[in-house]
Amino acid sequence: MASRIQVLSLCRALLRAGRKFPDYNIRAYTKRRTLDGFRMNKNLTDPSKVNEAYAEAKTQLEVVERVLMSYLAYAPKTKNIMEIKLH
Repeated sequence: MASRIQVLSLCRALLRAGRKFPDYNIRAYTKRRTLDGFRMNKNLTDPSKVNEAYAEAKTQLEVVERVLMSYLAYAPKTKNIMEIKLH
């Protein structure tokens, strides 16, 4: 069974990976999805269910990192309204 430290470390890794996206909307989505997923599974006690949720989160981290690499390589040049700085 995944320990509490491993689970928290994985949650932080997902949040850190999400913060690297230059697009505000994607950053907000990854943060919301990560926190919702961990909150939804916080009361799991069955070791097999905990391991299953942990494995799913690790898979999601790999996906986020893979998408981040391609997004950084081909990022859009325009900014959305949330990223424009007003004078």
